[in-house]
Amino acid sequence: MAKDSSFDVVSEVNMQEIDNAWQQTKKELIQRYDLKDSGAKLDLDKQAGAFTLTAPSEFVASQVQDVLNTKLVRRSIDLKALSWGEPQGASGMTIKILGKIVSGIDKDTAGRINKDIRALKFKNVKVAIEGEKLRVSSPSKDALQEVITFLKEQDYGQPLQYHNYR
Repeated sequence: MAKDSSFDVVSEVNMQEIDNAWQQTKKELIQRYDLKDSGAKLDLDKQAGAFTLTAPSEFVASQVQDVLNTKLVRRSIDLKALSWGEPQGASGMTIKILGKIVSGIDKDTAGRINKDIRALKFKNVKVAIEGEKLRVSSPSKDALQEVITFLKEQDYGQPLQYHNYR
């Protein structure tokens, strides 16, 4: 029997690059004329992997989000790795928006990916869910390449990477 080839499907973000983008955004909030005295504030909780945006209005909040998104894109962070919640009223006539950094593949998304790969009906392609990643294996490297191509075309609401291809 031939040895199986495999690869891992993961969803990871580089927290150092996110921290750098956040630092640049904070600096721009201080320097940019239209945001300088607006009272907008952006905080990053690295442990929880979340942003907290406080602004006097939804318009200012959207401006801050745009600045952050620009900084993230320049640092090669996929914007799908950040999911913003709904604006909530906060004290002092301000609004608060929470943004969560999506890292790891949750159980529901892993199940959808598994189901989609099985629906392709490749011969001898096996998928195993291992915590926050999936291991796809097959004796045929061509089948694995086709699975990677298929997954790149799909949208699962978060960025996917393919590691340990062997």
